[in-house]
Amino acid sequence: MNKRYLLIKTILYLICAFYMPLLYAASVQETASLVKKNLENWFSPKSDDQFKTVDLKQLSNFDVDTSKYDDLPVIGLQSSGDSQSAVLAVNPASAFSRSLNLSEAIKIAVQRHPEISQNIASLASQNASIDVAKAAYYPQLSGGISTGDMTSGERGQQLLNLNATQMVYDFGKTKSSVDLQQAKLALQQAEVLVAIDDISLEVANAIVNLKRYEEVCRIAEQQIAGIAKIAEIADLRANAGISSQADPVQAQSYLESAQSNLIVQQTQLRQYQQKLRTLLGFDVSKVDWQIPESLVKDSRIYQAPEFNTIPGIISAQAEVNVAKIQKRQTELSRYPTLNVVGSLSQAVNGINPNNNKDNGLYSAVKLEASSNFFQGGAIGAQSRAASYAEEAAKAKVQNSYLDILEQIRMTEEQVQHMQRQMQVLVARQATTTRTKELYQEQYKLGTRTVVDLLNAEQSIHSANMDIENTRYDIYASLIQLIATTGRSRDVYHLNQLSIQGFEVQP
Repeated sequence: MNKRYLLIKTILYLICAFYMPLLYAASVQETASLVKKNLENWFSPKSDDQFKTVDLKQLSNFDVDTSKYDDLPVIGLQSSGDSQSAVLAVNPASAFSRSLNLSEAIKIAVQRHPEISQNIASLASQNASIDVAKAAYYPQLSGGISTGDMTSGERGQQLLNLNATQMVYDFGKTKSSVDLQQAKLALQQAEVLVAIDDISLEVANAIVNLKRYEEVCRIAEQQIAGIAKIAEIADLRANAGISSQADPVQAQSYLESAQSNLIVQQTQLRQYQQKLRTLLGFDVSKVDWQIPESLVKDSRIYQAPEFNTIPGIISAQAEVNVAKIQKRQTELSRYPTLNVVGSLSQAVNGINPNNNKDNGLYSAVKLEASSNFFQGGAIGAQSRAASYAEEAAKAKVQNSYLDILEQIRMTEEQVQHMQRQMQVLVARQATTTRTKELYQEQYKLGTRTVVDLLNAEQSIHSANMDIENTRYDIYASLIQLIATTGRSRDVYHLNQLSIQGFEVQP
């Protein structure tokens, strides 16, 4: 009896501790706020905002098994003299009202892009799921009111119930649930990193192509000016009777073709301007975009990447950790759970069925062990499913490694090919320039037709366009390599920067 009264006294004390402040509350709103605050302080885990800061060292604390595959190739360029600097130099563009570089543009984009906002919101949601799992460590209170048996004379009575359950030991099942939610949080953090790298690549690629078509349009305008000059000469010679009347017509045809080509290139330029405008949120037509000359050095094209810092592989490895914990959680579900259960019931207008007393008060404290002994083979099936999920996640890590390895090798081949191509194009540019000079002299002597002169003019500008396209193809390959090897945050200075409340600590 003493234990029973002690339990009743304890429960009444807790109720008073929760509800005594209500006597001094000035309003219903204050009353509800006090009740909520007391309950949260006593019976709920404390949440924190640490999920918004990523410790990259902790996320990348694993090894990637590459023993099944051959060694990673070291990317190199064969350069002679100043040829390499000639390939990678940036031609100055006309001055605009504002100048921005890649890093500045990318910082603007990641601070406003909704895809990153979506991933950060999912990250916050997952962080709340950790608190849900931790709540199993705390007492679980429930209560209610029930009527008597509706088929008998007891239906007029009521029974008030208050129950409390405290988990004592569950063989690590609650801890496994918390670990699972924390592993999913690490996975969601990796997804945010992937989103940041994707947006960075999208912005950098758009800027490179915008610069490409600015240069191509400039060359196209020079081509129109050159052909227009030849058309003027042909018209004068035809009017003087020195050359055929067909020469001005042919020159006009080449001029119209060059004008059409300019429209095509301007269309491409406008498309990338609109793409950047969508990403950055302002008109970019007046911006002078700067591509840093240190892009080759920053890309570390000559060094093998650190695979455990690449967001794609970090995400795949996080899936492995999730699958492992899910497998362990399934295995632990076979074991029982030991709880302390306390109950308090008060009969109103009737007999308490727990002690058969009129308007009786009943309380009890007991130990309860529960376990699922058989579920039709469900636990065994879940265990097998978790094992297969773990194997699939491990295979995904290897698949991600192979994809990255392939992209690096493709970049190596592309850069080496374009390096050799650039040398040929520079030589071609010099040859076409000399050919044009010779054709101009021969045209004056009447040994060359205007078509030869027009073809020579067109060849010069075609060679110039090929050089610029190859130059920016190299930039595009380097930017893709930076994204592939997970170096976007280093190159574009995004580490230790608050990105919509999310921060990466290297």
